[in-house]
Amino acid sequence: MTYEAAEVLRLLTERGQTLAVAESLTGGLVAATLVEVPGASKAFRGSVTAYATELKHRLLGVDAELLAAHGPVHPEVALEMADGVREALGADWGIATTGVAGPDPQDGQPVGTVFVAVRGPAGPESPRGPRSLESLGMSESDLATDFAGSRKVVELRLNGERAEIRRESVRSVLGLLKEELVGEGSGEPEENARAQDTEQNGGF
Repeated sequence: MTYEAAEVLRLLTERGQTLAVAESLTGGLVAATLVEVPGASKAFRGSVTAYATELKHRLLGVDAELLAAHGPVHPEVALEMADGVREALGADWGIATTGVAGPDPQDGQPVGTVFVAVRGPAGPESPRGPRSLESLGMSESDLATDFAGSRKVVELRLNGERAEIRRESVRSVLGLLKEELVGEGSGEPEENARAQDTEQNGGF
């Protein structure tokens, strides 16, 4: 996990960008993994461990009706957590984890169900450099849709014991962020709408 953390922090530092983390089932393990890397403070701003459901609403701004209707283990909850921590801590990027590490199911979700999410910067000032609206053939009214920024959530179905599920959740959310950073750095199109994938694995 330390390798993934080091790579993410390197990419962020090269871009002069920062990261904030929102955690539920990982309970601070993402943040702990990041700060194991020397020089992490250049890019890592901090984290919020919102383990209790109501704290996801109170501290991270997750919609209360969404939580009431679906519980905390839901793709939109993960996205709103990532968005909320990014805003709350003033970071360019936000990542989030929510899920069921076990030993028992939660809100009808089986053990090993995990959602990891990433929310990236918006606006013409992107990691690929400043671009004028004219050069993009856009007007100010286009900003809300075309400059929504990276916004992606992935569903994981993980096997293994509680500790293993938590570790793989950390590795997965850092891997997801790395993919977004590398994609932007190589000039690939940004994710402007939610993309949801499903991974089946045995805990790697």
